[in-house]
Amino acid sequence: MQTLPNLVASTTSPDFSRYFSTEPTIQRRQTRPVKVGNVTIGGGHPVVVQSMINEDTLDVEGSVAAIRRLHEIGCEIVRVTVPSMAHAYALAEIKQKLYQTYQPVPLVADVHHNGMKIALEVAKHVDKVRINPGLYVFEKPRGDRTEYTQAEFDEIGEKIRETLAPLVISLRDQGKAMRIGVNHGSLAERMLFTYGDTPEGMVESALEFIRICESLDFRNLVISLKASRVPVMLAAYRLMVLRMDELGMDYPLHLGVTEAGDGEYGRIKSTAGIASLLAEGIGDTIRVSLTEAPEKEIPVCYSILQALGLRKTMVEYVACPSCGRTLFNLEEVLHKVREATKHLTGLDIAVMGCIVNGPGEMADADYGYVGKQAGYISLYRGREEIKKVPEDRGVEELISLIKADGRWVDP
Repeated sequence: MQTLPNLVASTTSPDFSRYFSTEPTIQRRQTRPVKVGNVTIGGGHPVVVQSMINEDTLDVEGSVAAIRRLHEIGCEIVRVTVPSMAHAYALAEIKQKLYQTYQPVPLVADVHHNGMKIALEVAKHVDKVRINPGLYVFEKPRGDRTEYTQAEFDEIGEKIRETLAPLVISLRDQGKAMRIGVNHGSLAERMLFTYGDTPEGMVESALEFIRICESLDFRNLVISLKASRVPVMLAAYRLMVLRMDELGMDYPLHLGVTEAGDGEYGRIKSTAGIASLLAEGIGDTIRVSLTEAPEKEIPVCYSILQALGLRKTMVEYVACPSCGRTLFNLEEVLHKVREATKHLTGLDIAVMGCIVNGPGEMADADYGYVGKQAGYISLYRGREEIKKVPEDRGVEELISLIKADGRWVDP
């Protein structure tokens, strides 16, 4: 077994310098474009936002409504679970009703547990099929096993290839896509015996399926290596990038921390994993997995992308944390400014408490609202101070300035 390089500790991390730049923008890893309906993952396209409905797919009306709710708030690809043939047929109805009552939405089917007949049927109705290699197995775990022989390993691999081939050929001939979605918590037994419960086992599991697809001339692939622990997730994706580079592969990566939980910590945990990789230029599509309504995931995705400068989907607010020099109620004023301007997507607006750091710290903002002296604020356009106005007219005057510049749109 090869030794897994430490891809978390900075002292032994591999060289990712080619993803870095002195420019204040993230240099993204170059990947091949993969079409999923009318959305393209990779190939230099914007990072795509995904989620998954939690309705039973047999509930056609409920599923259509759930997909539509997600799509209307910015979810670009929606995943649906398909555990049986009945669910596959229901997905055909769901797709038809979306066309009739709304619009086409890129759909992904989640198929597990050797459901190849299911996968072949549902491949007719969706834009991408997700397979989990750890659950797509032909082995019964044995409690007394101490090793896997190479012959046993290869025999199972050949069975996987024989059964996977029809789905690969179907997707290839339809011009559709597949996600090879490895989960740390569901590695196949032979991978665990061969590589251990490690990121290396996750990567080799993905590579086995990639090689099968490539042997059938199918390369519309997206790869994911999710884990519920952020360090494992980071190590797996970084190792996957190294191995793909060694093998001349350029498949786009779907990022996510699986089973992140809910609330503040679920959001922080997801951000820690997803944003760390995106900042290194790794990742082409993301999903934040929260134990909440799927609609709650989308704002977190866009906030991550906005913070990294990868998507501009909202107003960027720059605001100081407040201190003893602050000349007005900063939290209250920031709230008022946000409520008045939050629909002006693309603008950067700064709200700063005093003149000491204000102009410098907000230099990159389009407009600034700065405490000048007690009872008065100064409005800036970029670095230029435009006028000083009474505090109680500050928000009104800011809106007037934006309108005068022709950058205002009605909510």
